[in-house]
Amino acid sequence: MSDATPTMSVSEADAFLTGPGQPFEMALETIRGVPTRTWKNAFPTLGAILETSRRHGEAAFLVYEDERTSFEEHYRSAAAVAHLLIDRYGVRPGDRVAIAMRNFPEWAMAFWGAAAAGAVVVPLNAWWTAPELAYGLEDSGSRVAFLDVERAERLAGHIDNLDVQALVVRTGTSELPVVTGRTERFEEVLAPISAGLSAAAASLLPEAGVGPEDDATIFYTSGTTGRPKGAVGTHRNICTNLMSLMFSNARSALRSGRPAGGAAEEPAARTQNAYLLSVPFFHATGCHSVLVANTAAGGKLVMMYRWDPERALELIERERITTFGGVPSMVMGVLDSPNFEARDTSSVRSVAYGGAPAPPELVKRIKAHFPGGQPSNGYGLTETSSVTTMNSGDDYVRKPQSVGPPVPVCEVKVVDESGAEVPAGQTGELWIKGPNVVRGYWNKPEATAEAFSDGWLHSGDIARIDEEGFVYIVDRAKDMVIRGGENVYCVEVEAALYEHPSVADCAVIGIPHPVLGEEVGAVVRLRPGSDPVDEAGLRAHVAGRLAAFKVPARIWFRTEELPRNPAGKILKRELRDELVGS
Repeated sequence: MSDATPTMSVSEADAFLTGPGQPFEMALETIRGVPTRTWKNAFPTLGAILETSRRHGEAAFLVYEDERTSFEEHYRSAAAVAHLLIDRYGVRPGDRVAIAMRNFPEWAMAFWGAAAAGAVVVPLNAWWTAPELAYGLEDSGSRVAFLDVERAERLAGHIDNLDVQALVVRTGTSELPVVTGRTERFEEVLAPISAGLSAAAASLLPEAGVGPEDDATIFYTSGTTGRPKGAVGTHRNICTNLMSLMFSNARSALRSGRPAGGAAEEPAARTQNAYLLSVPFFHATGCHSVLVANTAAGGKLVMMYRWDPERALELIERERITTFGGVPSMVMGVLDSPNFEARDTSSVRSVAYGGAPAPPELVKRIKAHFPGGQPSNGYGLTETSSVTTMNSGDDYVRKPQSVGPPVPVCEVKVVDESGAEVPAGQTGELWIKGPNVVRGYWNKPEATAEAFSDGWLHSGDIARIDEEGFVYIVDRAKDMVIRGGENVYCVEVEAALYEHPSVADCAVIGIPHPVLGEEVGAVVRLRPGSDPVDEAGLRAHVAGRLAAFKVPARIWFRTEELPRNPAGKILKRELRDELVGS
């Protein structure tokens, strides 16, 4: 563990990196009537990022099983998709194009091609049922959908009722499913487009005519109640996230006394990064912070058919992975593998995760297992286009319970129930403002008005901000247990449970109580092969760390994995309904 004192404060590092003429210089622009700090040197559109990716040439970009695609091959495929959408299907700027598939190479090609054509890309949750997929297609008004075989078969019986012009399916070795007469094979529809263009035309992206404030994506939120809402992101939103990631790395390096690098650093000057993709592309983290970032920076993306810790370790060794992560439970699964010591993991330089609360003990385990690796934890939402804050390196070791300070273009504040800002150190709802905040929800003006005001997103997360500006996510407001008038923040109780060496995973939920209103309950999965512990033992463990009213009144033990959504967040409502009823 490092006890290093930062060489400069957060504000000093921010001032240095964002000064006039620096790569991370900021500008003040008016966005939807609200003065907003922006990255002056950010890419204007997704198409500009794709164009830049060609400089990585024949370097490996996408690795899926035995399939390998270079940056140049990917660029040409994406360009063919763009021409296909415009010339064959008549897609125009602002039209919606959906993607519903696993993490296949074609996902990236469809995304970049649709964006380059000026379409609004609609990534749909591949875990959704047929009615949910049909809802996403209908709600977004998508004209074309890129699917894999499983999603195409799932939509059979629904697609004829939708106004979708074509289904383009990645089949691989599978047969093309007969879903509708509009179903076509991905590789077959691209070939005529590429063959019909001159070599010069095939190497050029179409003139889409879109700018930073035009719509680029619609990502559907998890939605714990009612129908999912489509968060509408602009080109500025997603391009801001790319700069914010680069800035966060530079700030961490600068505060640790390492060379800060910058946005203009040439990837060719360093060893190619290799990122093990463990989260779906249809999640904001997987798309914004992994796909877009590696497309721009020249990183190799290694994809898995499904997450498996043993397969992850095999790929870390085979592909010389430099970065992996996802959500905390995935990292813990790798660390808990009985085969960990047998694998060569020396290439790992970064273990990055977010999307769910991380137990403070995880940073210690990462430093122990990856001596040369830098752990990091970030915070963001679909509505903030991924990153808002980032905590990494020595700062994360110093403050493992924090998600870090915000990037300079983001303003954050903690407010009370009336919307008034509270003093540093006090808890309340976290509000966020910046060029990364989406413009609202697709065709849902009431939900938009409820969640956004004067450029501020009302996150729904309970947080506090310390005197250094570091943000601490205390809990989701709806997951907070109120026991006899006392607020019990679930993440605090979960952190105490994680300190027990036998606990592999846990979730804290509220249990109905006739007098107190709610009591604290916990669902626990024990680490295989660990020393046995019973409910009384775990309650005593928590009682030694937290006040009595925070100690779980009931603990359920499970041998199977806790249920999670595709973003890696535990489905507490599902657990609560299963164990204590709605």
